[in-house]
Amino acid sequence: MQTSQRIHNPSIAEKVVSAQVAAALVADGMVIATSGFTPAGYPKAVPLALAERAKKGEKIGITLIAGASVGPEIDQALVDAGVIKRRFPYQNSKALRDAINKGEIEFADIHLSHLPVWMKNGYFGEIDLAIVEATQIDEQGRIYPTTSVGISNIAVDLAKRVIVEVNSVQPLSLAGIHDIYGVAKAPDTRPIPLTDPSQRIGVPYISCPPEKIAAVVLTDIPDSTSPVAPIDEISEKIAGHLTEFLRNEVSAGRLPRNLRPLQSGVGSVANAVLGGLIRSDFEHLTVYSEVLQDSVLDLIDAGKVDFASATSLTLSPERLEDFYKNLDRYREKILLRPQEISNHPEVIRRLGLIAMNTAIEADVYGNVNSSHIGGTRLMNGIGGSGDFARNAGISVFLTESTAKEGLISSIVPAVTHVDHNEHSVQVLVTEQGVADLRGLGPLRRARTIIDHCAHPNFKSMLESYLYQACERSKYKHIPL
Repeated sequence: MQTSQRIHNPSIAEKVVSAQVAAALVADGMVIATSGFTPAGYPKAVPLALAERAKKGEKIGITLIAGASVGPEIDQALVDAGVIKRRFPYQNSKALRDAINKGEIEFADIHLSHLPVWMKNGYFGEIDLAIVEATQIDEQGRIYPTTSVGISNIAVDLAKRVIVEVNSVQPLSLAGIHDIYGVAKAPDTRPIPLTDPSQRIGVPYISCPPEKIAAVVLTDIPDSTSPVAPIDEISEKIAGHLTEFLRNEVSAGRLPRNLRPLQSGVGSVANAVLGGLIRSDFEHLTVYSEVLQDSVLDLIDAGKVDFASATSLTLSPERLEDFYKNLDRYREKILLRPQEISNHPEVIRRLGLIAMNTAIEADVYGNVNSSHIGGTRLMNGIGGSGDFARNAGISVFLTESTAKEGLISSIVPAVTHVDHNEHSVQVLVTEQGVADLRGLGPLRRARTIIDHCAHPNFKSMLESYLYQACERSKYKHIPL
């Protein structure tokens, strides 16, 4: 890579160093914030060099804050080297998850819309260092992000010093696909002037004083994204039930023919269900989400989606390569924003989103667990699902009716951990059917969920539980 093609400010070009030299800027006890969001657009070379320092015997322990999950170059390499001591706010790494569940790393599960507020208010302390990935740095020292924004703009703004990884794998033509807009800290907060997913309200770069950039590292390491599981029969059934529900909403006059902007959580089920809309008769759809997966590009290709807004492009390796090749075709239909905008309750409420998120389990009263197994073992975290579920026009949760190859029911008498209580869960969908819970009291919710969402193998047990709870409970509103 020729430095002049990617770094246009001479004073900043003089700061190009090796990843090892940049990693030496990290000291024990630092609070470090990075770019990256499920794992896209995150720094790679410097974290790997930092891990090597620790493996050679140096004592380095840091607090790490990222927009959400990031790739193995951070969440595995730094865990294996014992560098991460505290980690916020979301992850999907087995190595990191195991260390958290063993008590080796302190972790707090945080709504993703809250994270920028916490950082600005100093709840994590001062940010010592920001490490962000970019396609280029222009003459004014402005940083152009890659495949995500996340908290990058806030990290650069708050950090004492900044390291920029300029990645030649990320095409220069990504410039212009971002819309960077910041929210002032209270009491100076003002309304966010966003009324449509396609609206631009900011600038395509992150401003940074040149003197604040401590080092620049040239890299060519691609995002470490994962393949998308093929759509199976169960996901197709869930998608079919959801599509029929949406058709009924249109027929009842509660939704327009092009619906409302769609939000979809991460993972194979969410990707498959959103992709199921390709075979529907819905057209001129829009997406306002935190992550764009393969299915969104498929919907754009099929002429179903007119525009999609998010904070991250989390595509399978094959689809990412295709996206780069056809970037000119996609760039007018996609915007990437900071997560404090993509996940902001004000915008979600204003747009009347249809939020579709996944559950690990749901109980008969409509409470959802999306983050813990058995109430104690963390999986990934709540992520942005709470931001969308609590503020959406219609909040839908999706899950298979059983887990562990049909051995256990995903519909239970009481969830072992509550991420989304009954007030945030309006519609529950499994491959068995749809439970529309809007306006129903607890007992009617329970009967509706059992009738429409429970697997036949477990339905009689759930019915027996509900009957016995009603018989023995003194209080009948929510019998236990």
